[in-house]
Amino acid sequence: LQGIFVLGLPYALLHSGYSGLFLLILAAALCCYTGKILIACLYEENEDGQLTRVRDTYEDIANTCCKNLSPELGGIVVNVTQVMELILTCILYLVVSGNLLSHSFPYIPLTEKTWYVIAFVTLLPCIFIKTLKTVSKLSQLCSLVHFIIILVVMSYCLTQIHQWSWAKFRLSIGFEEFFVSVGVIIFSYTSQIFLPTLEGNMKNPGEFRCMLNWTHFFACVLKTTFALTAFMTWGEETKEVITDNLPSFLQTIVNLCLLTKALLSYPLPFFAATEIVYSCISRGKHSNYRSPIFALSVRGSFLLLTLLMAMLIPHFVLLTGLTGSVTGAVMTFLLPSLFHLKLKWEKLCFLEKCADTSVFILGFLCSLAGIVCSIKGLLEVFG
Repeated sequence: LQGIFVLGLPYALLHSGYSGLFLLILAAALCCYTGKILIACLYEENEDGQLTRVRDTYEDIANTCCKNLSPELGGIVVNVTQVMELILTCILYLVVSGNLLSHSFPYIPLTEKTWYVIAFVTLLPCIFIKTLKTVSKLSQLCSLVHFIIILVVMSYCLTQIHQWSWAKFRLSIGFEEFFVSVGVIIFSYTSQIFLPTLEGNMKNPGEFRCMLNWTHFFACVLKTTFALTAFMTWGEETKEVITDNLPSFLQTIVNLCLLTKALLSYPLPFFAATEIVYSCISRGKHSNYRSPIFALSVRGSFLLLTLLMAMLIPHFVLLTGLTGSVTGAVMTFLLPSLFHLKLKWEKLCFLEKCADTSVFILGFLCSLAGIVCSIKGLLEVFG
């Protein structure tokens, strides 16, 4: 929940004003709620009235809900959406890496797209990652670097507290910029695709709801504090990636830390996406599809795809907004509420049905508006 995408939140506040602060809190509450109902869909009551875990993954829930239409239709939709979100996340990390390299070494006469290629080359070893054990070690280092970055940015902002003014917040907001900001905020909270696995591996799954409450509460406090502090410091001059606002003596150091974090963050979504695709292709197929060479080919193709997409859409906030609007809203709001209504309809009270329906409608409207606005913004960028 505390990823590199928090760096785009101050820019989201620039375009959403006071409503952005409300959205940061609302998104945390809604994401926490949909996380709970998604996990509820993994359980059914047995003959003794006790809840028993009868499903293991998001895909299993989807297949159960769509079994009357097609036994595997729901799983296909979920897998495609998951892969889209994970690959777009990888593209974002590559975009951030290229942006940070170009800003860290402005005296080297290279284009930003050339820096993307350099970042791509450093990520080539990812195609040889075979287990989550390797990814977890990289993620530990990533978390350490993340807290160093946040500490440095917050410390500098606090030295500028004499410049803070609530007048920097907008009372009027633009429709298009607002919905791009909604996508950015939603995407910063998305974690639903990991929750079934997380809950299944907890020592005491009964504490899952409590854990979800506290993690989303602290994530909301940290995100709101960071975004507000940074925006109050730079106001209208807030840039897409907030570290670009730092003075030169700090910017190079922080950018190098961010570069390290972005590169260390890449393997997790990359590994997850390629494992989903590889398992879908090799399931029940000829033994050639399960060979190490074929696995390397899948990973290599995905790595190349992220480079090509990064070079086509090198805009951090617009791409984050599009990702949040397309896949984030679907996986976080639309599908959990829809599946919960489908599987638990007879056992839900009236208020619970209203809550699920409201989340679904809200998610659909935000997703639709965010997609239109993000795509329009990207088209304007490309002239």
